[in-house]
Amino acid sequence: MKPLPLPLASHAGELLTVEQAADRIRMSARYVRRLIAERRIGFYRLGRSVRIDPADLTAFVIAGRIEPITETTVWNDLKGFG
Repeated sequence: MKPLPLPLASHAGELLTVEQAADRIRMSARYVRRLIAERRIGFYRLGRSVRIDPADLTAFVIAGRIEPITETTVWNDLKGFG
């Protein structure tokens, strides 16, 4: 298995701590730690420290987006049950 590339040196200073990531998505640090433990979000381990790339955090938030319901989606769902 090919290892993932490390972030560029210019991006290394932009990696977020767990607390910074939690503040950014307005959730608790405990929630972010759970995401890390469940491997639901990418992270870097630097010694005993954990850092999160802002791009990985953004990708996680975007992946959780649910589109609003519309009349068309309701009718399409109903047609599937008929």
